[in-house]
Amino acid sequence: MLEAIRQLRTTTRNSRREMRVAADAIGELLVDVFHFVALFAIGATTVWSAVGAFLGMAARGGATLSDILLLFIYLEIGAMVGIYFKTKLFPVPYLIYIAITALCRVLIEVVGAEQRTGIDILIITGGIVLLAFGCLVLRFASQKSPSESQRLPVPHAPPVNQSERAPI
Repeated sequence: MLEAIRQLRTTTRNSRREMRVAADAIGELLVDVFHFVALFAIGATTVWSAVGAFLGMAARGGATLSDILLLFIYLEIGAMVGIYFKTKLFPVPYLIYIAITALCRVLIEVVGAEQRTGIDILIITGGIVLLAFGCLVLRFASQKSPSESQRLPVPHAPPVNQSERAPI
């Protein structure tokens, strides 16, 4: 009887461990599927919006500085999606670059508008300076304490045998 209870306990533990491994694998698969679907949706929306903005500029016969900055925002979003797609790391500095570019667009509109006070311009430029400082802090912090992926050694090519080298 005691042996049967021990065997039942061992079987239960093994089953529980196997179920946990299976549930973790299914969970990771679902998260990966969600990431891929969301990345493709964000990427497709970015391309769609950029093409629409470009066609609007072409229809008007020209582009303003604000329009060009908008295209840079789309470019940065696309780069951010590409980096996340390849590395599974979220490039936070790109969000700061997007915010800085967006504030530059607002600054251009404020400067171009009539009857604006100087305080509007100061607030927007202060926001740009704070975001630039935040980007500097992130860069400094990532150099002082790199993430796990940055600590991994980079594989080097094996040394080339001198007899296998092609003549110059």
